[in-house]
Amino acid sequence: MGAWSARHRKAAVFGWLLFVVLAAFLGGASGSHQITDSESMPGQVAQAARILDQAGIKSPQGETVLVQSAARTADDPVFRAKVDQVIAAVDGTGKTTDLRSPYDTKAISADRHSALVQFTVIGDQDQAATDVAAPLNAVAGVQQGDHAFTVAEFGQASATKLSQDQFKNDFSSAEWTAVPLALGILLIAFGAVVAAVLPVGLALTAFIAAGGLVALSSSFLHTSNDASSVMLLVGLAVGVDYCLFYLRREREERAAGHSAEEALKIAAGTSGRAVLVSGITVVVAMAGMFLTGIADFQAMSYATIVVVITAVLGSLTVLPALLSMLGDRVDKGRVPFLHKLKAKDLNSGSRIWNAVLTPVLRFPLAAAVLAAGLLLALAAPLVTMHTANLTFEQSQPKGTPLVVTSQRIEAAFPGSPAPAEVVVKAADISSPAIKQAITDLQNQALASGRMHGPFEVTVHRAQNVATIAVPLNGSGNDATSTAALDTLRNQIVPNTLLKVPGTQAPVTGDTAASHDFNQQMTDSMLPVFGFVVLFAFVLMLASFRSLGIAVTAVLLNLLSVGAAYGVLTLVFQHGVGASLLGTAGVGAVESWVPLFLFVILFGLSMDYHVFVVSRIKEAHDRGLGTRAAVAHGIRSTAGVVSSAAIIMVAVFAVFGTLSMESMKQMGVGLAVAVLVDATLIRGVLLPSVMTLLGERNWYLPSWLAWLPNLSHGEPAAAPTAGDGYSEQPARHEGSRHRRVTV
Repeated sequence: MGAWSARHRKAAVFGWLLFVVLAAFLGGASGSHQITDSESMPGQVAQAARILDQAGIKSPQGETVLVQSAARTADDPVFRAKVDQVIAAVDGTGKTTDLRSPYDTKAISADRHSALVQFTVIGDQDQAATDVAAPLNAVAGVQQGDHAFTVAEFGQASATKLSQDQFKNDFSSAEWTAVPLALGILLIAFGAVVAAVLPVGLALTAFIAAGGLVALSSSFLHTSNDASSVMLLVGLAVGVDYCLFYLRREREERAAGHSAEEALKIAAGTSGRAVLVSGITVVVAMAGMFLTGIADFQAMSYATIVVVITAVLGSLTVLPALLSMLGDRVDKGRVPFLHKLKAKDLNSGSRIWNAVLTPVLRFPLAAAVLAAGLLLALAAPLVTMHTANLTFEQSQPKGTPLVVTSQRIEAAFPGSPAPAEVVVKAADISSPAIKQAITDLQNQALASGRMHGPFEVTVHRAQNVATIAVPLNGSGNDATSTAALDTLRNQIVPNTLLKVPGTQAPVTGDTAASHDFNQQMTDSMLPVFGFVVLFAFVLMLASFRSLGIAVTAVLLNLLSVGAAYGVLTLVFQHGVGASLLGTAGVGAVESWVPLFLFVILFGLSMDYHVFVVSRIKEAHDRGLGTRAAVAHGIRSTAGVVSSAAIIMVAVFAVFGTLSMESMKQMGVGLAVAVLVDATLIRGVLLPSVMTLLGERNWYLPSWLAWLPNLSHGEPAAAPTAGDGYSEQPARHEGSRHRRVTV
């Protein structure tokens, strides 16, 4: 691929640009189809959403305005006048319906210092999230300048609006922060403007093209906002890294004295191959998320697969063409001091990594024990990890006005959470049998002692659908609520509604959604983990024809994932150091984050592993002993691995600074894992373990001898004297290798 691109430079470059433009245009023209409610959740919650969707019944977007005064009560004429002012202001927007006064609904607190004005925003969820701005502004106008009262709004529509606004702002912030950050790091890494711009430019074009392809295909595989965030996160990280691996190897070979054509050929055969293997590993790992059966995960998986394939394609085609066109002009725009520093590093390796590697290779057992012990200590908090669907208050930054309002309402009106909802679909919703079944359900619910009134029954006769609101005991996420949900689903509903032939009665609601999602996650955890580990092992085995390399890769990746899990638990569950990230310990890790991190980290960790081990195997295949090959491989890749890791950590850390709690957890988890992977794992544990294993690293059972023997480099490219080795001809007759001694 590299040779073809170098020979057909214009075709490769303009073909890539045409591909990017067409993908972006067609994707924009087709529009993006988002995941529906019935797809986003598993189990009975999805079944209930499908029934309501098919019937055309939209969930009302309820809003509440808190009117509160420390000095006055609801019986005070001034308090009543303030309530009337709120009602008039909200009604005047023309965007609301079902406006109710607290004096009619009795929504007045026990101490009578708080009251709730309730209404519904007109339209479905998306329309209501747009139109709720009008009542929010109206309520803010009532509050303005009045310090005697607290007047604030909270509800489903305003919460949706906040989430959408946060996503747009966070996404924009990530773009404007991560790209310049990556560019600055590359400038330091290469010491030249052109060389620094190339990886970022290719990564961005790959992201743009992938975004268009995902939108274009979203008509049959719906996408989501989370998928777009993940695509930017992973696309920028791997796109820059893949180009960095390729470009750095080409520059290294030119510095070693090879011609431009020969340097490009070596880079294509070595780093290009490592990029291909790494990309395939990421794709296979991400494909494991399809086994969850959850639409959001499938959307994130698909978006990541598309952007990784696009980044690999760009790295193996347009990048060689550009390098062939530019030649040594890729070093244009040199930063004098930095460029001299980089040239020196290409010949002598990193001084820091030299200092680290020397004792590691001298005392490999001690280094392996210390590094493994440190990683296990980082992973230790994992045993206390508690996952949960974070509540609205937990998922938002502390002190957000909408969160403060929600907490004030909860404090003034303590009580049970949102009720469970039984969605009934029958042949004739008005039949005597259904009416009697609904009555029996209410009676049995009260008799169970796990549910309480009041029950609210809404009948939609035209659609033959009814909804029954059943308040559950407990807080909504505790064992009491879960037990009540189990009783309702598995005892009461089957004994009442489901006895009527042809009736469907799934149970939904916040408690049900959390339960079904966590259950689906638990059920899919083992298949996903097994799939990812097995295929990563097979790919490493096929790529390196070594059982030892494949086993080592899997175990080291598991250690880095465990360390990331431990840090996540320590920071976000227990709150250690959380204030540094602008958050606080929320008592749990978002339920989808651990599985997502496992899949994506197992793929991304292979970036460094494949790249480093490929260089080690190159040296070993040329005749170096294992210890010398390890030293050469680690030292020769130290600069590029450090640069790539810094870029990945920086990009992921940007997501750790965003406002949404789930994005913080994902960003911090990824940043920690990559940092650990590129330092402790690749710099200490990998060389020490490979040194201890010696020639057993390359062991392949005879029954696996049929595996293809894939080349790992150009035999002509020998390690330079700067690596600290002298070469002597092997003394045994007929040998084509050279003996290399330290």
